[in-house]
Amino acid sequence: MLGREGSARHHGPHRGLTVIRSASEQPRLGFKEHLTVQIVPGEAVYLVSGRRVTTLHGEEICHLAGLLDGVRSREAILREASGRLPVERTLRLLDRLVEAGLLAERPARQADDAAERAYWAAVGLGGGAAVRSAATVHTLAVGGVGPEALRAAVAAAGLRTGPAAEAQLVLVACDDYLDPRLGELDREYREAGRCWLPIQLHGTETWIGPFLGVPDGPCWSCLAERLWRSRPVEHRLQQGLGRSGPLPRRPCAVPASLLAGLHLAVLEAVKWLAGHRHPGQQALWTLNGLVLSGSHHPVRRRPQCHDCGDPGLVAAQVEAPVVLTSRPKADSDGGGHRALPPEEMLRRYGHHVDPLTGLVREIRRDPRGPAFLNVFHAGHNLALAHHDPRGWRTGPRATSAGKGSTPLRARVSALAEALERHCGHLQGDEPMVRASCRALGAEAVHPDTVQLFAAEQFTDRGRWNREHGPFQQICEPFDEDREIEWTPVWSLTGHRRRLLPTALLYFGASRLAGRPYCLATSNGVAAGASLEDAVLQGFLELVERDAVALWWYNRLRRPGVDLDSFEDPWIAELRTVHASLHRAVWALDLTADLGIPTVVALSRRTDKAEEDITLGFGAHFDPRIALHRALTELNQMLPYVVEASADGTGYGTGDAEVLRWMRTARAAELPYLLPDPDRPATAPDTHPYQARADLREDVALAERIVHRAGLELLVLDQTRPDVGLPVARVIVPGLRPHWARFAPGRLYDVPVRTGDLTEPTRYEDLNPVPLFL
Repeated sequence: MLGREGSARHHGPHRGLTVIRSASEQPRLGFKEHLTVQIVPGEAVYLVSGRRVTTLHGEEICHLAGLLDGVRSREAILREASGRLPVERTLRLLDRLVEAGLLAERPARQADDAAERAYWAAVGLGGGAAVRSAATVHTLAVGGVGPEALRAAVAAAGLRTGPAAEAQLVLVACDDYLDPRLGELDREYREAGRCWLPIQLHGTETWIGPFLGVPDGPCWSCLAERLWRSRPVEHRLQQGLGRSGPLPRRPCAVPASLLAGLHLAVLEAVKWLAGHRHPGQQALWTLNGLVLSGSHHPVRRRPQCHDCGDPGLVAAQVEAPVVLTSRPKADSDGGGHRALPPEEMLRRYGHHVDPLTGLVREIRRDPRGPAFLNVFHAGHNLALAHHDPRGWRTGPRATSAGKGSTPLRARVSALAEALERHCGHLQGDEPMVRASCRALGAEAVHPDTVQLFAAEQFTDRGRWNREHGPFQQICEPFDEDREIEWTPVWSLTGHRRRLLPTALLYFGASRLAGRPYCLATSNGVAAGASLEDAVLQGFLELVERDAVALWWYNRLRRPGVDLDSFEDPWIAELRTVHASLHRAVWALDLTADLGIPTVVALSRRTDKAEEDITLGFGAHFDPRIALHRALTELNQMLPYVVEASADGTGYGTGDAEVLRWMRTARAAELPYLLPDPDRPATAPDTHPYQARADLREDVALAERIVHRAGLELLVLDQTRPDVGLPVARVIVPGLRPHWARFAPGRLYDVPVRTGDLTEPTRYEDLNPVPLFL
């Protein structure tokens, strides 16, 4: 920064000694060297840099600009300008130009290249050339990349090479970023406090970065964990073959691609050594050599990383009591009450979407049907990863999908669902206790109270499992004396720790069991903008599915919902859109004994014999939101049938159970799908709602409802430190999932208690069609 004083004095290392520089040694002042200066006398000064032009207006600056050519010292400029400008005015103009970043001092003698000086001036590093020329790099080739080519590229850039112990940066060329040898190098370099830059040159894409070994930055293990997620098939194949690391690739390159990649990598090294820093240096940058498009892929440090973080973070979090705090609602529109609006959710967690380093490869709109449906997909449903994929991979639950009344809400919904399912997968750092149920005593929650299979269902489980989809699978009978893994959960109603089988809590944990005595489902798992948000959404899902099971398997007649009475323009538009697709829309009130409004929305085809009846469910304290949720979920199911033809083709699923329902179900033949004509329709004021401003108050109400029903509200915090999005698995033993689970309990008792039935439905009279959603 230039000051006002024109003195050429400076203090040297010896106290009291003043050194006077001669005029020939004084630095020169001028416009930065990357700027081309064009002066139009009396009008303006034009400073051209690339495609940018800066204009300086006024006669004074036009006069002064002619002196700022970089050959005059500051004192000379003041002296020569004094004929037309007072010294104080000249000083003020110079100060303003310095503040604008347009001026720089240049050494009296400059031996380096003028073009290079201009480059560093454009970057904002006046001394970049000097810093770069003083740096030492070490080069290393891992795999088939020729070390000579790497060294030649470094030398061509004017960098010195030397041993790693003396280097400020190490360049590592490799064939594959997942080569385990890079992990060994990373540990060595991090211990030595040394930065290194990985480079991958083979293939049609060049990979460069990120800079590893940076304090508080990611390590190679953080990067590798994300990269493996973009290669799931290769990962499973290598695991099945008992091998580590990536599959070997055949050499794939042309000389031009190798040279281009090498020199781009060295350019990054040069800028780093000169002190240039930007966020992209903490990303993996790829260049598509076929179309010359470049992309940055974010790489972040994983706080629980076993190499650079604390691998005990997840265990400590799960072991700790779940403490909920006041959380004001920031968004009360759309599909629920949330702690953050959707725009902020996407800003905070959108970095997880990336084809190479993201937990979600992409979020895409479903092209089937009108755009109004707002259905978005975010990859495969990870809850199905441990199941046989026969045909069900194309079903309504095959993907992580999002729904909403607007595209933004649906996109955020898809992202949240994908991340919640990632967080719900067993990753190896979860706390476990190995013991039998009988040995644990009262601290253990018997899995039968959650899974709720009837004894009769176990007798024919082999045939049933072969004929039904993954969510309808029946486990083996639970052995209370068998030693298994248990994981802690926290009882919000009992204020104590409980234990549940790990295989019931985490996707993929059934492999711990050997024999499947428990299977984790997505029931009660939810993400939210806060933990309070996630717990509330998980609880409401349990309530929704419990009410759905009571209705569906007992084939109860329920009141209709008067859609017109809600006077909602979005609902009116939805009905118009469905009508344009030759579909009729209606809804039923499924609210059960817990008193939380629950709705099923239905839509059927009206122009062909097959009615393609689709359903959507929703529950919320606010009846309007319960209805909105049911209708947006109804839209979410529509793409699978919207292209169906009268000849029975065109369905967007291979799931046999779904196809059987679509082709055979007729509303007139299934009275429980239609409103009960003897009961008044539900309106907005049928279920009184008292608005609350805080999510913690909603959770407290949920606790009271569960306690009054003689049940227990359990929570497992499944938030992953590297994801950040709060995720909770909520369990209320006794509440019924909406799949075919026929053990004694609420399924039989509640309809009699609420007056829907005069006596319990017999086991053999339950709905033989398992709910397929």
